[in-house]
This record gives sequence, C-alpha cells and structure tokens, in this order.
Amino acid sequence: MTTSADPVTAVRAFTRFYTAQLSVLREGLLDTPYSMAEARIIFELHHRGSTDSADLRRSLDLDAGYLSRILARFESDGLVTRRPSQTDARRQTVTLTAAGEQAFALLDQRSNEQVKALLKPLTAEEVQRLTAAMDTIRELLGSSPRRDAYLLRPARPGDYGWVISRHGALYAEEHGWGPSFEAYCAHVVAEYMEKHDPQRENAWIAELGGAPVGSIFCVRRDEETAQLRLLLLEPSARGLGIGARLVEECVRFARQAGYRRMVLFTTELQRDAMRLYAKAGFQFIEEVDGDTMGTGAREQFWAMDL
Repeated sequence: MTTSADPVTAVRAFTRFYTAQLSVLREGLLDTPYSMAEARIIFELHHRGSTDSADLRRSLDLDAGYLSRILARFESDGLVTRRPSQTDARRQTVTLTAAGEQAFALLDQRSNEQVKALLKPLTAEEVQRLTAAMDTIRELLGSSPRRDAYLLRPARPGDYGWVISRHGALYAEEHGWGPSFEAYCAHVVAEYMEKHDPQRENAWIAELGGAPVGSIFCVRRDEETAQLRLLLLEPSARGLGIGARLVEECVRFARQAGYRRMVLFTTELQRDAMRLYAKAGFQFIEEVDGDTMGTGAREQFWAMDL
C-alpha cells in the first residue's frame, strides 16, 4: 500500500490500476479494431464536427506525423474525409463519414456497457463516492476553473456519523483536541437523533461536488430559545460563502419555528466562525474557563434576539 509520503508511487499505482480496469492497453480498445489514440480521435471528430487537423492535434497533444498517418488510414478505410480549409488552403479540415459515425456509435455503446459493468457491484453511496473522487481529480489536475456551486440539504441517515467523524478528525488536526471533544459531538448528535422534534429542530449538510463539506444543527434549548450547534466547514470549502449560508439557514429556521432567541457556545480559537456569527447578528456575551466540550480552551457564549 502506498502512502501520502510517496505521492509519485501512489499516482503511478493508481494509473496502472485504472488502465487495467478499463483494459485500455489491449491491442483493440473495447474489442474493436481501434487503438486508444484512434478511438479518442473518432470521439473528438464526432463531438466537434468538421475540425481543423491542427486544432485536433493540439487538443489531443499528438505528434503531427502520427496524427497524419492515422487520418490517412481512416481516409483509406472510408471513416473520414479530408479537404483543404476554406480559410487557409495550407490547412486540412477533417470530417467523419457515415461509416465513421457508425464506428463512433460502436465505441460509444461498448464504452457505456463497460462502465455500467464496472459500476454494477457498487451501491448508490459507493457510486457517489467514486464520482466525487473523480471530480476532485479533474478539479485538481485539470485546467478548468473550480466549480463553486454547492448544495445545502437536510441531514439524512448516514450523515450523522460523518458529522461526528469529521468534527473529531478536523479539530484534532487543527487544534490538537482529543477524543473528549469527539465524544462531546457524539453525545450532541445522539441527543438530537433521539429527541428530534421536526417542527422545532433541524440539521443541514452542505455538499460540494457531490461530497459533504459542512454541517450545522438547530436544536431546542427551551420553549423560547434555539441553539446553533455543530457548525463545521471543511478547509477545501472555505472562502466560498458556504459557512455564512449554513448560519443563515439555521437562523431562518429558528425564526420560522417561533423561537424568540438563539444562542451558541464556541471557544476562543474559532476566530473564523466568530466572524460568521457576528455578521449574522449574534453578539458576544461572555467568555469563561469551563471545559464542557472537552477542548481545554476558554469557552464563549453568544446570543441574538430573533
């Protein structure tokens, strides 16, 4: 097994694994007469329509001579036509023929069948994890701008374990907090699940790229007071406005549920969260030496009238 300390080996191992899964190294891709490069050219020509060969070469990063030989063979087999460009006679325009479109249809069908077979043993949750991981790879290694669209949704079964796990892991990493804090979070979540009043309590998960990146809970403290709890935002999702949106949704729900006041408890170390609270209308009330959360940090009490 590779580790994060050996990223080159890890990437190479993943590449070998994935190419083996898709059998891209066989002489004929997807049991067709075409190599991986030839199939990619056919796919590009189908989606682009009539295409300048120089543009095709640049987009696929192919050697000019290699591409020319493939296109010459395709033309001989009746898969493409080549003609001088209308704007520059020194350049060629390449177009798939009807036979070329049939070749594309075969490749497309078999590619879909291959991926469906690959995904068939997986559960819906595992498919979501897989596609989210693929999105992450494309985001980090690709040249396209980062997609900042996110989803805010009510928490559902399976999310609560994630909330506990990520609170424990993230705060251990960022502040050195130990198992006591994770136990505190587990208690909060368990109490919410056992006594949940859907009319006056709610919890939300923020998703980015299909993966959870944030959480927040609105719980009943007394008949007139709601409490904001378990605000979390992954480092990868910070700076996108998600944290402010989570707080806004929590406060909005509390108002609609009929509460007249909302409170929260945090620690002296949560500077970024404090800015969100202040912007939403919360006011700092006091700071004490208590350690009810098991963090060892001084605790703060904030409140706002609704």
